[in-house]
Amino acid sequence: MKIAVLGTGGGGRAHAAKLAELGHEVYVGTRDVEATLARTEPDMMGNPPYKQWLADHPGITLLTFGDAAAAADEIVINGIDGHNAVAALTAIADQLAGKTLIDYAVPFLYQHETEHPWPTPWGVMPKLDPCDTDSLGERIQRALPRTKVVKSFVTQEQTTVVDPNAVGGGDHTMFVAGDHADAKQRTTDLLKSYGWSDVLDLGPLVCARGMEMYAHMHSAIGFGLGQRFGGHFGIKVVR
Repeated sequence: MKIAVLGTGGGGRAHAAKLAELGHEVYVGTRDVEATLARTEPDMMGNPPYKQWLADHPGITLLTFGDAAAAADEIVINGIDGHNAVAALTAIADQLAGKTLIDYAVPFLYQHETEHPWPTPWGVMPKLDPCDTDSLGERIQRALPRTKVVKSFVTQEQTTVVDPNAVGGGDHTMFVAGDHADAKQRTTDLLKSYGWSDVLDLGPLVCARGMEMYAHMHSAIGFGLGQRFGGHFGIKVVR
């Protein structure tokens, strides 16, 4: 299957590499191909320059966001940073029409002022915006009425999403939410191909609010486990 991954950060790289390993034809989207390939320094998370990573993963094609989305058969994975996701995706609405968009972006606002900051090992914890009364997933769906948006992958580090067996032998839970049953089934099928056996359908896309707000709890658990960035752990819903 031809699958697009939008974003060149660590999460996007994890999905692109896994999808290629599974035999899919992978198209990665970026804002500016030449600029992405021209970078020579690691990104803010310490990932090596994308040109170097791409050379180590032959068969993966780097295109603009729009061209990557257009190349996909049915599934596009959104890893564009939450602050810019709606604008970037709206600009390629035609290329996304009729497709399933799996969104794992978190609506973090990094540069903000707060009276009671939450200090972390890497600076002040970013603010969630929107939060409580809306979600990034819902905003994306409203902006893309011809696209079937599914919120998923967001409660784990993406390296764990693509390799659930790396934590607890895979005995933990992944979530999906969305307003289109067929799109959620496609997402669940993809998760199963990654190795997930416990996928819980939370219901309509409004449940993306809970998944996005969990991002702070995910960080807190990671800090409690002594893990500076993200977290190498899983969560299990015990029925």
